[in-house]
Amino acid sequence: MITIVLIGVLALAVGGCVCVVWASRGGPPWVRAVAKLTLLGGELARDSRRRSRTQQGDGGVGGSGGAAGE
Repeated sequence: MITIVLIGVLALAVGGCVCVVWASRGGPPWVRAVAKLTLLGGELARDSRRRSRTQQGDGGVGGSGGAAGE
């Protein structure tokens, strides 16, 4: 069952990427709409990932801690 769900999610992701490329080349209006939704979904996922990092107390500091040269 989980395999079917993962295949469906993968198919949606690949289809969205195809629509983004097709829309950049001047596809029909429905392709542009799907491309906008795909790009919006990517932005939302990226923003939620950033928010979860800052809530964990990372604060955007690199892995070295910034004290390598002291």
